[in-house]
Amino acid sequence: MEFAPHTPADVEAMLAALGKDDLDELFAHIPETLRVTGTVDLPDGRTEDEVTQHLTGLAARNQAGGVCFAGGGAYDHYVPAVVPALISRGELLTSYTPYQPEVSQGMLQALFEYQTAIAELTGLPVSNASLYDGGSAVAEAVAMACAATRRSRTLLSQALDAPSRTIVRTYAHPLRRPVEERAYGADGRTPVADVPDDVAAVVLSQPNALGVIEDVRAHAAAAHAAGAKLIVKLEATSVGLLPTPGSQGADLVVGEGLPLGQGLAYGGPTFGFLGCTSDQVRRVPGRMVGETVDAHGTRGYVMTLRAREQDIRRERATSNICTNQTLCAVAGLVYLTWLGRGGLVELARTCLARARHAAERLTAVPGVSLAVEGPFYKEFALRLDVDDPGTVQRRLLEAGYLVGPVVPDGAAAGAVLVALTERRTAADVEGLAVALETTMKELV
Repeated sequence: MEFAPHTPADVEAMLAALGKDDLDELFAHIPETLRVTGTVDLPDGRTEDEVTQHLTGLAARNQAGGVCFAGGGAYDHYVPAVVPALISRGELLTSYTPYQPEVSQGMLQALFEYQTAIAELTGLPVSNASLYDGGSAVAEAVAMACAATRRSRTLLSQALDAPSRTIVRTYAHPLRRPVEERAYGADGRTPVADVPDDVAAVVLSQPNALGVIEDVRAHAAAAHAAGAKLIVKLEATSVGLLPTPGSQGADLVVGEGLPLGQGLAYGGPTFGFLGCTSDQVRRVPGRMVGETVDAHGTRGYVMTLRAREQDIRRERATSNICTNQTLCAVAGLVYLTWLGRGGLVELARTCLARARHAAERLTAVPGVSLAVEGPFYKEFALRLDVDDPGTVQRRLLEAGYLVGPVVPDGAAAGAVLVALTERRTAADVEGLAVALETTMKELV
């Protein structure tokens, strides 16, 4: 019942200050049904060396998934050596909340530069210092749109990834905010249609969850005609080829930071990014860093717009997020700085060219075709002429190739996603095609 640093005298002093006789009285308000009775079956303690050996043994049991063609938002991009080298520096690795600007200028400047990079990627003037992940960023953007429009209804594209749709519904349920979906068409694109005048936000992704390019400008016009906000979940590397969503009329642009120097790492950690128009500044969740000058005219950086910290706003809060993913966000900044504008264009062109080649080669396999015909960037959905596409996934994994996930719903339901990054070679594609052809012959 005691923390290791607390002596019996410490505990007695605490109880005396609270007017309690013992620790049992301190916890008397907790119902018996919620209390642990008896002893907890924990193993004996181990030395540091023994724990290290045990964890090393567990880590050695991890198995790589082979050559990664998996998509669905997590892509196998190259992480340059400069990223782990810089974020492993002590002044970055150990920092958390830079509330004291006099001792936090380095981290504050890094976050300010991160915000600048995200503003350029999204095409919007404002960015916060990052969010937890892409899915929660979508839900936070919906909350901002509801607050801005004083409406509660949300329209989601069915071609928005399933996890993000689930998170939006989870956020909306206790607030009684209606969430509806619009089906994507046979070409994999979300049809542009009139938006009802009680809708707060229209949400889609660019490219969408099928890898298909959406008409952001047309959706923005439809949303704005009804007084609604357009939210776009952006795959950040696509900006090397596509216009920024902000330049096409999007009001809020969010996304998953994983492709930006994070690495797959068995699913995490990562960060979410958010950009918005200037009128939304005081609704932005999390935190924001600003640039200023001191009394001598020297440039400096500070945590700014403290009023947007939701813990202060209490019942007027639109979010419960008051922190960010600093280390992951700085890794994203290092990656973008390393890549540069020219590198981003080269990366996007490489992904597009390799995806086009892979689609042509894989659809040459009997029983394999594109599930939708819309224009794609680095990811596409394959229709497999088998009863269970999951069986094909498992067979390919055994052969050393990771593909997927399976599209859960809509016109392309049951199709398998395949993604190409700059790391996949022509030999990789040929190996996947041969394995896929063998698997299809065995199952058809």
